[in-house]
Amino acid sequence: MRIDVYSIFPGIFESPLKESLLGKAIEARVIDIRPHDIRDYTEGKHRQVDDEPFGGGPGMVMKPEPIFRAVTETLGYGMNQLDELKSNVEVILLTPGGEKLDQEKVSELSRREHLALICGRYEGVDERVREHLCTRALSIGDYILSGGEFAALVVIDSVARLLPGVVGNQDSLTEESFSQGLLEYPQYTRPADFNGWKVPEIILSGNHGEIEKWRRMAAEESTRKTRPELAHSEPDEV
Repeated sequence: MRIDVYSIFPGIFESPLKESLLGKAIEARVIDIRPHDIRDYTEGKHRQVDDEPFGGGPGMVMKPEPIFRAVTETLGYGMNQLDELKSNVEVILLTPGGEKLDQEKVSELSRREHLALICGRYEGVDERVREHLCTRALSIGDYILSGGEFAALVVIDSVARLLPGVVGNQDSLTEESFSQGLLEYPQYTRPADFNGWKVPEIILSGNHGEIEKWRRMAAEESTRKTRPELAHSEPDEV
């Protein structure tokens, strides 16, 4: 998979893309991640990427020209080829006003060969970017970040770990939170007795059938308590 990322602060991606599973996946060429500086596609010595909003209001809005230019030039399309670009590349705007990211969408994105992530900043991005350049807009939650870079990293990490060769044990992916429409069951490891707090006897029993039943019940209970809205929804397919 190839992922192009468009930001005015591409340095934010340097350290995370070198660490842990992502770093190993990039080194192994399982995934190709290419950050781009939107300022490189501006005109004029001031490299302006934002301007005041039409109609007034606080803050600044990211201009459309440098974003369109950055995406089309790096991906090899002209402005008259936007439909073709969007048919070949999933172009995603990271914005609080997008659809909320969930495991079902992550799974869907992991089946694409090429993603392009546009990181919003300031008061937002000129709406023409969303209307004419993007295939979708995504949000990672109902809160505000200082920029879309951190949301882009969430998308990258969640998608990458579903790719073959990224996570060592692929079976573990089927038992994670949200993979079956539930939160994951509680996990324990050695020691079995820590400070008088003991691991449930059932998971020390060696009876795998009973352990599986306990895990399912524990997952259901945890979901009802913590995320009751999930308990009333159908499990997502992955």
